[in-house]
Amino acid sequence: MVRGYKRLAGAAVSLAVAGTLAAASLVTGAGPVGAESPAAGKGEYLVFYGAGGQAEALRAISAGGGAAAAVDAKLGYIVAEGPGTAFAEALGASPAVVGVTGNRRIGAATALAAGAGPATEPVSLPVSSSQDAAASRQDEAASRQDAGAASEAASVRRVPSRGSAARRGEPLSGRQWDMRMIGATPSGSYAKSRGSKRVLVGIIDTGVDGRHPDIAANFNRSLSRNFVTDHPKDPNGRSLDGPCEYKRCKDPVDVDDDGHGTHVASTIGSPINGIGIAGVAPGVSLVNIRAGTDAGFFFLKPVLDALTYAGDAGVDVVNMSFFVDPWTFNCARNPADSRADQLQQAGIITGVQRALDYARARGVTLISALGNGSTDLGDPTVDKESPGYPLGKQRQRTIDNSCLNVPAESRGVISVSAVGPSKRKAWYSDYGTEQTDLSAPGGDPSDTGSSLKGTAREILAAAPTRVLRKQKLIDAAGKPTSSSVVRECHHGSCSYYQYLSGTSMASPHAAGVAAILVSRFGKPGKGGLTLAPSRVERLLYATAIPVSCPASGSTTYSVSEETHTCSGSAAMNGFYGHGLVSAYRAATTKG
Repeated sequence: MVRGYKRLAGAAVSLAVAGTLAAASLVTGAGPVGAESPAAGKGEYLVFYGAGGQAEALRAISAGGGAAAAVDAKLGYIVAEGPGTAFAEALGASPAVVGVTGNRRIGAATALAAGAGPATEPVSLPVSSSQDAAASRQDEAASRQDAGAASEAASVRRVPSRGSAARRGEPLSGRQWDMRMIGATPSGSYAKSRGSKRVLVGIIDTGVDGRHPDIAANFNRSLSRNFVTDHPKDPNGRSLDGPCEYKRCKDPVDVDDDGHGTHVASTIGSPINGIGIAGVAPGVSLVNIRAGTDAGFFFLKPVLDALTYAGDAGVDVVNMSFFVDPWTFNCARNPADSRADQLQQAGIITGVQRALDYARARGVTLISALGNGSTDLGDPTVDKESPGYPLGKQRQRTIDNSCLNVPAESRGVISVSAVGPSKRKAWYSDYGTEQTDLSAPGGDPSDTGSSLKGTAREILAAAPTRVLRKQKLIDAAGKPTSSSVVRECHHGSCSYYQYLSGTSMASPHAAGVAAILVSRFGKPGKGGLTLAPSRVERLLYATAIPVSCPASGSTTYSVSEETHTCSGSAAMNGFYGHGLVSAYRAATTKG
């Protein structure tokens, strides 16, 4: 996951002993309740109302001295502006209001156009305006002037014959222990089903480098969207996303300034093209549905927009390697929190669940990373990471099982734990008998149960050149400066790949397997193929390889000096869920 999940996936985390762990919490929720605008002394809020409670919620907003800017009737919330934290707490007293979450102005569809009066009728918020679409097209055209991007795009046109690559495997396939573990190889699932181009897999993440030579052929630019706007600084004036690189600080739909989303997309669907690696489902279409900032924050409004769009656009599977900020665990009634904080967390729980329900009802199979907190989610006791925004505001609080990691513990979501190359549960991976649905390769630098060494125990997938250059992981000449980066060249053009670990790296393996199942059993639907999420879920569980708990019933991790207890049978347990995902079994099952 990115930022939120102990930075194991998303914003790559370097651990002294465990190597680079992909930031485990890509879920960055809306900003804190009462995040007032310095100029106006007011805050913007997402006010979630109960069934039939829209009119009463609008009255409560007005009575509290606020104003409604927009209404999203699909998910049942109002975008409102009001005078600070006291306003949010006053709204919480209304029986019609079920959550109030402060909203940071991220993304093009945060509110209605300037000048619009208070909403009195249900208004469906647009995914993007024609003005935003035009600006996006201008940004895309400008981005093609980037020398590095132009070089990468050129290399796509010089791909060698695919026949031999399909038989022998891609140039870097020898480094893909993860694909061998799940049977995604030339003699395995690739020989049976590589996935259909008509299947759309959405990557809700930090973006996707759509011009990477090992992604471009499968990247669906026309359906991709970016729901965030980069913010150079945080409210305290500290650097956040870095300098704006495009007009209006809005990146094109084929840009990833973090690298997390590109790695995830590559694992799902890098094509078989004689370049680098191949993904789990190398024949599917990849759709960037960006909800994460350059800094790896996933705020509530962009996450809601991304999930709603996935449902409306006919996306078949989405991968969510993140948690919604700013809370690692959301507790609607935790006495350790203020009333304003409780309302914010209730808003996140409610809003994300509604968006997930909306997408699932429209045929979207929901796959999530479980988390990198090394925690039994069935018995959490302490949260030291929240709130993660504004920066530096974390505090230790006592929590219990009523507190939820969102979206991993939300209803209708298939949550995935991570294993290392020996199939041992990764030391960092969260677990739980009620929370773990499946397991998949996520990498574990501390897993000594195989012949692999160091970074080779992690997951290798595509990385954006300019991100690696910015992180000084490649030098001016393009040579890697770290063993975590691999350069693969042919015909004078090179592409880059990076080793990362995390449950963020595990869930895309499951998403790829889900895409294979939709490709095989889906029926013609909106823009392609469709298969009911409930059936995809059943097939995923049926084709998973059962893995029993360790013989001792627990596993001790020397890296963190922790003991994690595994409960359950081989058919279903807290470490592996229904088992290890299998691309080969998905490609060969009779359904």
